Amino acid sequence: MSSAKNITTLFLDIGGVLLSNGWDRKARRLAMEKFGLDPVETEERHHLTFDTYEEGKLTLEEYLHRVVFYTKRDFTPADFRAFMFAQTEPYPEMLELIRAVKATHGVKIAIVNNEGRELNEHRIHHFGIGSIADFYISSCFVHFRKPDADIYRIALDIAQVKPEEVVYIEDRSMFVDVARGLGINSICHTGYEPTKAALATFGLAV
Repeated sequence: MSSAKNITTLFLDIGGVLLSNGWDRKARRLAMEKFGLDPVETEERHHLTFDTYEEGKLTLEEYLHRVVFYTKRDFTPADFRAFMFAQTEPYPEMLELIRAVKATHGVKIAIVNNEGRELNEHRIHHFGIGSIADFYISSCFVHFRKPDADIYRIALDIAQVKPEEVVYIEDRSMFVDVARGLGINSICHTGYEPTKAALATFGLAV
């Protein structure tokens, strides 16, 4: 069992852990309904190009041009962007839990997430994640996406920590498995209470 002295750093996902997902299937379905988009064509175009956007190789404008504005619409890109950005909701208990763990135990916080640049920056600044995080190893910044193991290797290098010094909180079990394969202590997040209890087993009780 690890102790607080061993754990120096938390790796945190954002979507599904600190905030709701940014641009997931539910949000896209709502957008299709609101803006009258063809669901089959929109989803196909999304899946063909979204990974490239999350890897930081497309701007949001370019992504939307490929997925939505490849034909004339009766709404503007600004309308659509505003809708996208409005879909995020915070998880206040989780945000407060991480702040408390950082304040109590002095751990460093590294964000390790898949997100396109504009959505990522909006969510970070609008929901105060900058007051928690010390590093951002976001897919749009480092050009690797989870589950590619290299994003975790980059996170370890940037934070200058060993895998055994880290606890990673992530809601997708596949990503948890990849991180554990590198020796990173990991919690598969299913809710506030289970994650709080799991942190305590690593000596990070609050």
